[in-house]
Amino acid sequence: MDERRAAELLGAERERIEGELARLEAELFPAARAEPGEELDRDDAAYDLDERGQDLGRIDDLRAELAAVARAEERLAQGTYGLSIESGEPIPDARLERMPTAERTIDEQRRLERRGG
Repeated sequence: MDERRAAELLGAERERIEGELARLEAELFPAARAEPGEELDRDDAAYDLDERGQDLGRIDDLRAELAAVARAEERLAQGTYGLSIESGEPIPDARLERMPTAERTIDEQRRLERRGG
């Protein structure tokens, strides 16, 4: 994959993740949005604990996705983007278009998932 296209895909992925992360964190931690001396209405700050747990889990997932973007950006800088971290085999451009942070070929990823990794 062309280096410029890879950087564009990774930039868009980073922007999407950071935007969703900021939105969720603002919803979960409204006190962080309050101005000094401003009190939050308890009804505004409280919501279903199950939903909160799901949102916290999503934040963890987004942080993991952001870490994957950082690893992909590092591979891009090192000139190894688009090569499997497992075998060194090329990752097809079509896979990278759909998942710019892909670290393995689809077959390698499937084997890893079958092993529970």
